[in-house]
Amino acid sequence: MNADNRNLVVWLSSVCVVIYLMIVVGGVTRLTQSGLSMVDWRPIMGAIPPLSLAEWEQAFEAYQQYPEFQKINRDMNLEQFKSIFYWEFGHRLLGRVIGLVYFIPFVIFLALGRIEKRWKPQLWIAFVLGGLQGLMGWYMVKSGLVDIPRVSHFRLAAHLLLAILILAFLFWLILDLLEVKRVQVPDNLHRFALFMLVLLSLQLLLGAFTAGLDAGYGFNTYPLMHGQWLADAAVMMEPFWRNFIENGVMIQFMHRWVGALLLIGVVGLAFSAARNGMLFPSIVLVVVTAAQFAIGVATLMLRVPVVLGSLHQAVGCLMVLALVYLVYVTRNPRDHSEAAG
Repeated sequence: MNADNRNLVVWLSSVCVVIYLMIVVGGVTRLTQSGLSMVDWRPIMGAIPPLSLAEWEQAFEAYQQYPEFQKINRDMNLEQFKSIFYWEFGHRLLGRVIGLVYFIPFVIFLALGRIEKRWKPQLWIAFVLGGLQGLMGWYMVKSGLVDIPRVSHFRLAAHLLLAILILAFLFWLILDLLEVKRVQVPDNLHRFALFMLVLLSLQLLLGAFTAGLDAGYGFNTYPLMHGQWLADAAVMMEPFWRNFIENGVMIQFMHRWVGALLLIGVVGLAFSAARNGMLFPSIVLVVVTAAQFAIGVATLMLRVPVVLGSLHQAVGCLMVLALVYLVYVTRNPRDHSEAAG
């Protein structure tokens, strides 16, 4: 690896760290019910929080005009408002930091001619995705500033999954820059790893739906749902298919058992990968997945404490990266040569 690519790796790794932190802070913002505390979107001036008592009172008065205060937080005082405001402000500020950490070095590397032609399209794609993520964040918040003081679980899922997609995309690019070599394995092992990544994506979607619908605050027993494998409330919506995308009880049920299926599948994948010379990444994947499963069960049974809920999201991202790595190193050599060309 030449010096220019090494510099790109350092830069993109820094971006990934900040994105990861952004995802964790976003989870805490959600869990502390802070996401609707900032009721406007000011990309430039919004980088400065209220500084005087008058500015704080103005921000609080603006918050009081919206349903979350009127229907849920009518007894909230200014000091309590500050505590939720700072979480949302910090989340948005991190978004701006990511933009600067990405954009400024990108422009410098381009101006100095330090980026090989083959990497430029991917870097521009990442830049565009980052901009779309900012817009998606505000689009999500807007959905909670109407009659129902809760953001759309569909928009929440889109916001979270896009962030994880950007993280995985940049991680894949880093592996390319590092010239990580493919491990010679049977084709079915790569397909197995890819299937598990798709299944994990479904699980992340269900997790986002669970969070968006506050579905983790009910049926806090495991493995049964208050004595039933599938609670009666899981099939109450009509038409029936709506239960799978709008019924929090059904979504929690699916989130439970897709998680169990993932754990079993990962053990099988890790065993096969270890037999083909990938012992260390297999161990990492199993440890991360087992931890994620245990944290998920504990989060449910303890009724979603903030620490465990945010840790569950953080470890989920690590699981994504571990699986992306296995998909990368087990890919077909032809795919790699075509990408390099």
